[in-house]
Amino acid sequence: MDRENCSSLTEFLFLGITTHPNMKGTLFSVLLGVYLINILANLGMIILIRMDSQLHTPMYFFLSHLSFCDLCYSTAIGPKMLVDFFAKNKSILFFGCALQFFILCIFTDSECLLLAVMAFDRYKAISDPLLYTVNMSSRVCSMLMAGVYLVGMMDALTHTILTFRLCFCGSNEINHFFCDILPLLLLSCSDTQVNELVIFTIFGLIELSTISGVFVSYCYIIFLVLKIHSAEGRFKALSTCTSHLTAFAIFQGTMLFMYFRPSSSYSLDQDKMTSLFYTLVIPMLNPLIYSLRNKDVKEALERLKSKRWFKYLY
Repeated sequence: MDRENCSSLTEFLFLGITTHPNMKGTLFSVLLGVYLINILANLGMIILIRMDSQLHTPMYFFLSHLSFCDLCYSTAIGPKMLVDFFAKNKSILFFGCALQFFILCIFTDSECLLLAVMAFDRYKAISDPLLYTVNMSSRVCSMLMAGVYLVGMMDALTHTILTFRLCFCGSNEINHFFCDILPLLLLSCSDTQVNELVIFTIFGLIELSTISGVFVSYCYIIFLVLKIHSAEGRFKALSTCTSHLTAFAIFQGTMLFMYFRPSSSYSLDQDKMTSLFYTLVIPMLNPLIYSLRNKDVKEALERLKSKRWFKYLY
């Protein structure tokens, strides 16, 4: 493909979530509420973990980064999507589209790997609780998170370069509400076989690493729990894992459905609803899952409410 045919494109136009005017007001209100809860819940979780010294443990260190990832990739999508509901010109600059796509890739990949790290953390906590904070020291936790973000950045950079080197010599209308890889590949007039191969290869490796890491960790956890004689001890050990398993199942199920399909089965209208779920709803659910089912978080909230300076906010 002649690169000169691609040079004139400076922006993309989003078609948005829906073209039905009667649905826009209701859908906007619902998604605005979801996004605001998302921001407040994730930012609140990060601040709470930061401020409460009793939550300065490896488990909550990783949980704060989970909230950070949720906050970043949902904010890369949410504000622009909400503004476009009533905007006449739903355009985004070529560079802005690449940046939005890059941020989305970094933090969705990082969250994917982080869920595997959190499963390993739960295994270390149950296998040797007395040495848990020694084995999972701040240095080890920081190195694990650095590895997670490094892999996420490398994968995001690879996909961004390959995607935005394609030719877009026809229409610049993206049948979506953000710059996702699948609508961009369908819009391109270049041969996208290499891009699809890279998606399945790299994303497949990340998914395989995550799922196998979680599976192996929980196999060891189940083996250790079965060795506990008291029913109360078993319940206490497993209760620390239920929130993580719930978050893992929801996130991975959505990502596998979204990206592990042949291109012939793509349905952009259906994918818009799935994309809404993983870009806005899942980031909102994660802090709620961990806070509603977590005794430590509830107690930390009570301690925060009892502080003298907090009472002046009412």
